[in-house]
Amino acid sequence: MVLAAGRGERLRPITDTVPKPLVEIAGKPLIGYHLEALAKAGVRDVVINLSWLGEKIRAALGDGGRFGVRIAYSEEGPVPLETGGGIHRALPLLGSGPFLVVNADVWTDMDFGRAPALEEGTDACLMLVPNPPHHPRGDFGLEGDLVVERDADRLTYTGIGVYRPELFEGCAPGKFPLLPLLKRAISARRLRGEVYRGEWLDIGSPDRLAWLDARERAAHGD
Repeated sequence: MVLAAGRGERLRPITDTVPKPLVEIAGKPLIGYHLEALAKAGVRDVVINLSWLGEKIRAALGDGGRFGVRIAYSEEGPVPLETGGGIHRALPLLGSGPFLVVNADVWTDMDFGRAPALEEGTDACLMLVPNPPHHPRGDFGLEGDLVVERDADRLTYTGIGVYRPELFEGCAPGKFPLLPLLKRAISARRLRGEVYRGEWLDIGSPDRLAWLDARERAAHGD
């Protein structure tokens, strides 16, 4: 599942008229890089949730064929359901087994084909990175591969993870965040994590977007 329903407040005014997943890096929409990487990893069926300017995303991506995938869309209406509510709404499209989730507004060279398999007794596995300058306090700690809550030596969640539908047990349809569910899994010692040492960037500001676009254009001779 690629999360694409958000308003993109931090990228305004760009996202007043362009949905965040369609902002371009070196002439290609950001979400296009994810779809190509998923196809390269052997993923064929992708769910994309839609809300803000969702019709533009649907028009740009179509059925996903030109990216090598088949896209099913999960419509959330005019108000995004946040990460938890958005995934919960899409569960009927995601099947009964574990599924990969990728935030549309990150840039990474991660090989999605090497996403972790979930062990028995694990509700989710989060991909974490060393804290970037704009997020120095991080999100979660790690003890071995077990995600823990602590104030020191934390890492940053990439927005990429593997989840079981069971993580959402007891949730009612509607708008809600993912974090309380992750904390519930931490308390039950059912949340795992891996540290990713490759490239990852949160495209969360016009400056970071412009820097990445310029770098990739230079790399490709544009």
